[in-house]
Amino acid sequence: MTNHQITLVKNTWGMVASIDPVTVGGLFYNRLFEIAPPIRAMFRTPVAEQSKKLLTMIGYVINKLDKLEDIIEEVAKLAKGHVQYGVKAEHYSIVGEALLWTLEKGLAEHWTEEVKEAWVLCYTTLANAMIAAAEDVQAAA
Repeated sequence: MTNHQITLVKNTWGMVASIDPVTVGGLFYNRLFEIAPPIRAMFRTPVAEQSKKLLTMIGYVINKLDKLEDIIEEVAKLAKGHVQYGVKAEHYSIVGEALLWTLEKGLAEHWTEEVKEAWVLCYTTLANAMIAAAEDVQAAA
């Protein structure tokens, strides 16, 4: 990611993070469950609580985007935990679709093609790191 793309992601995340996390998370999870109903069974935590965790985690990662090499290991640990919940490689594209949709709704007129491209690259980079880490876990099992 370029510095400009990182800045775009950080700035737009700041806008989304200023919205109530239960509202943002509700949009995300409703969209996720709408496009992939079987995924709902993976979630045991109430949506409001899960929403707060999700937004906290995304915020943590976004704040460290300019030090991507420092967070890849942390992202890999997160992915290894997701394997225990039954998350598979194909789920990452579904989650990405729901996330981008949520960002588009939350950012409204601030959701430009340039912002979208930055977020797609950001999510793809992180998702690929998580998929690779999950595959390592599965190969070792």
